[in-house]
Amino acid sequence: MQFFVQQSPLRDLYEKVSEGARISEEDALRLFESKDLNGLGAIADLARQKRVGRRASYIVNRYINYSNYCILSCQFCSFARKKRDADGFQFSIEEIVQKAREARSLGITELHIVGGLHPSLPFSYYTGMLKALRALDPGLQLKCFTAIEVLHLAWLARKSVPETLQELKEAGLDSLTGGGAEIFRKEVRSAIAKGKEPADEYLNVHRLWHQMGGRSTCTMLYGHVEKLEDRVDHLRQLRELQDETHGFVGFVPLPYHPDNNEIPVDRPPTGFDMLRTMAVSRIYLDNFDHLTAYWVGMGGLKPAQLALSFGADDLHGTILEEHIFHMAGAHTPQLQTETRMIEAIREAGCIPVQRNTFYEPIKVWEQSESAAGAAPAQELQAAAAAAADLRRDHGQ
Repeated sequence: MQFFVQQSPLRDLYEKVSEGARISEEDALRLFESKDLNGLGAIADLARQKRVGRRASYIVNRYINYSNYCILSCQFCSFARKKRDADGFQFSIEEIVQKAREARSLGITELHIVGGLHPSLPFSYYTGMLKALRALDPGLQLKCFTAIEVLHLAWLARKSVPETLQELKEAGLDSLTGGGAEIFRKEVRSAIAKGKEPADEYLNVHRLWHQMGGRSTCTMLYGHVEKLEDRVDHLRQLRELQDETHGFVGFVPLPYHPDNNEIPVDRPPTGFDMLRTMAVSRIYLDNFDHLTAYWVGMGGLKPAQLALSFGADDLHGTILEEHIFHMAGAHTPQLQTETRMIEAIREAGCIPVQRNTFYEPIKVWEQSESAAGAAPAQELQAAAAAAADLRRDHGQ
């Protein structure tokens, strides 16, 4: 990759990263504005290798959305529904436990659970759900709720945010998800998510969780009405909080999907934009170990695989079932098999690693090892379970 920067106008930034120096916001904007994708990729790949070497990870997980009813009406959102809408849904704790039980038989290590800001579910529903899932399998890692959901639950329970987080933790919460960040700049946030809590409240929930010893991920939704300067400002605020708490285990840039919502975008994020955003994020977020290429939002596993050469070191998970991006127009599959994840990582010249919620290795796959022996049965079971769930969720 160094070949691409020898004559590149970005050569000085390559040398800066090589020397371990921190790039500025001005440097980050310059990287975003550059058309030298090869040079950008070379710098990001250098930063990635300095941080994590040649390993690239995935997680065997399952998504569960407990409900899409929401009191907010964010303009960018295609997921939320009101009680009057025919395609709204809400699962009981028993139904969620059954979904977890089915997925557990496929070897998942994590449940990723988020939903809308439900207008009437009591706080006891959320703590009861965590306790029931913990009782099902004490070793299953529960990555649940966005910072925005936590703020809603604190209001619902009439408790402070620290008290709310403590009760959720005692009920079984292992990690917060990174959703709800969108873009931090006030003007942009008002344009795409009017009524949603401001950036400082989002960041403070994560700060408080980190101070309690918790860990979380964070995100950025890009490619709608924001400017490149807004992306840099967003990354700056994440880097500053990470300097303070060191509590983020990974960053997930999320390309915007324009279907079925109120923000008309003629040209959603292109492949070029996805790769440059991943690369700039890796270079600028020098205090983050891990960057995830979220294959659902990127258009499939192949673009996410390419991102492994542009700063990413993680392909996210097997997922099994995903609603939020698909309701916004994503046409990617509902699941990936573990075998395909391993193959994609190896094809990119990296060493596959199955990880847990905190990006800690569960298994490092050596070149001679393969998960293919169990894959066909797992794939059929996962596909059947996901298809059945989708039919049930949508009343089919």
